[in-house]
Amino acid sequence: MGLFTKIFGTQNERELKRIARTVAEVNEWEPKVKPLTDDQLTARAKEIAAQIRQAAESLDDEKEIVAALFEAERAALPEVFALAREASVRTLGMRPFDVQVIGGIVLWEGRISEMKTGEGKTLAATMPLALHAMAGRGAHLVTVNDYLAKRDAEWMGPIYKMLGLTVGLVVHEIDPDNRVASYKADITYGTNNEFGFDYLRDNMKIHASQLVQRVHHYAIVDEVDSILIDEARTPLIISGPVREDPNTLLRVRDVVRRLKKDDHYELDEKHRNVMLNDDGVTAVEQGLGLSNLFDDENADTLHKVENMLRAYALYHRDRHYIVKGREVILIDEHTGRTMEGRRLSE
Repeated sequence: MGLFTKIFGTQNERELKRIARTVAEVNEWEPKVKPLTDDQLTARAKEIAAQIRQAAESLDDEKEIVAALFEAERAALPEVFALAREASVRTLGMRPFDVQVIGGIVLWEGRISEMKTGEGKTLAATMPLALHAMAGRGAHLVTVNDYLAKRDAEWMGPIYKMLGLTVGLVVHEIDPDNRVASYKADITYGTNNEFGFDYLRDNMKIHASQLVQRVHHYAIVDEVDSILIDEARTPLIISGPVREDPNTLLRVRDVVRRLKKDDHYELDEKHRNVMLNDDGVTAVEQGLGLSNLFDDENADTLHKVENMLRAYALYHRDRHYIVKGREVILIDEHTGRTMEGRRLSE
């Protein structure tokens, strides 16, 4: 195995050699696109986009369409990446280095590209996003919070505009009508929570005309370890408003507030569980005027008591949640980030 590696190199080295050939092609295109005026650059980008879309016009099978678009994009990659690099130079004053082009090629292929902070991930993502967006089916950039989504959409927007592409933004405050427009844009920036909840809500719609998202074609996931591992531990759950009798909730709250750990309930913080003991059951029954808390007719009341007890015993303000105005916003215990729009599962 050692001799094989010495002769042929590691898998990573072989991959870099393969990609280096494409990077060389991108560099060969650079002096060819530099003399173009801004209008000529935009026109050429639109022309390439039309050619890519034309490759799948006569096809009906989804797999064949995707394969045809992918091959058309592959053929156009060196020139499109060179155009995107030149657009970046003209609009932002930044020229993507070869290492960023390498990262962009890996991302275009749908694989993971690990880049350290400061190596220009944001700029590297513009090239594969632009190329996949030219297929006319949309391309998404998924990030961890609203701030990064807004910042990157505004910051990188001029590059896409020069390439004849539109940019949309999907964050918490965007209303449904504007979400439709954002998803119809060539490139859409947003957070994993918003994309996920929009997908769930779309699956609850009756008519296709009510959908906000369109066919999913391509997405780059920023901070993939955080989104697909850390944040994935907290499920996205759609729930609607529940009509509760406020007087009943207040009575339950007042009773639960008087309960004491160990005296009335056992607390298991490791497994996030709390359970009434016999004295606790008696205290609740006396406080609510019930003969038996576990009777079938008291099932709803028992549910309220258990949830209220969990809220008081397990969740603490500014550690597990914050209060903003009249809204309670959960905090991700793994990242410390707020999770707007999330609710606890009952």
